[in-house]
Amino acid sequence: MTTGILAVDIGGSGLKAAVIDDTGTRISKRVRVPTPQPCPPGVLVDKVARMAAKLEGYDRISIGFPGVIRQQRVLTAVNLGSKEWIGFPLAQVLGERLGCPARMINDADMQGYGLVRGSGLEFVMTLGTGVGTALFRDGELMPHLELAHHPIDGERTYEEYLGGAALLSVGKKRWNRRLLKALALIDILLKPDHVFLGGGNAREIAIELPAHASVGSNAAGISGGAALWRDWDAVRS
Repeated sequence: MTTGILAVDIGGSGLKAAVIDDTGTRISKRVRVPTPQPCPPGVLVDKVARMAAKLEGYDRISIGFPGVIRQQRVLTAVNLGSKEWIGFPLAQVLGERLGCPARMINDADMQGYGLVRGSGLEFVMTLGTGVGTALFRDGELMPHLELAHHPIDGERTYEEYLGGAALLSVGKKRWNRRLLKALALIDILLKPDHVFLGGGNAREIAIELPAHASVGSNAAGISGGAALWRDWDAVRS
């Protein structure tokens, strides 16, 4: 009897998938391929289906998607380079393709479920091709914050200020100073009890973080997928 969850973490630069159990523990190898650019829905579904063919032992799917999700449809997909995403029911289409039920939330929200401790106000920021954010109160996911596309410096958004292109443009030292500024603004805005930093570019952090901030495991983008089948009434997007 198969009881695993195929967790899919969709990023602007990489697509990752693995099978996890109901606690979020990985029970298979992890498969990763580069994200095509551009990456319209049909291309992504084909890529994920080929990744899933290398895995077994799952009967449900959890998807972390880099954009706003509403009623299981994609509202934004800035880093995938295709307008075809708007309104696309990815979970339904992928579930039908792979023959099992699927659920989807924002990728930072899914990673947050793999990071937060469940106590107080916890803020998650993922640093990669783009910037993702999620907010939890006592372990419960709050309405999604698309802070990445909010201005932080003049007309520049958090994503333009801290995303992968900004890191390449201004260099590691200046990018780290920018991160400190962003964390100070988040403290003013939210007063979080703890801030978790994740994503591929979290490895570029070379500053002393505030006492209430820490770098979390990037594996949380996969392990957080268990929450979509454990706490769906609270998670639902």
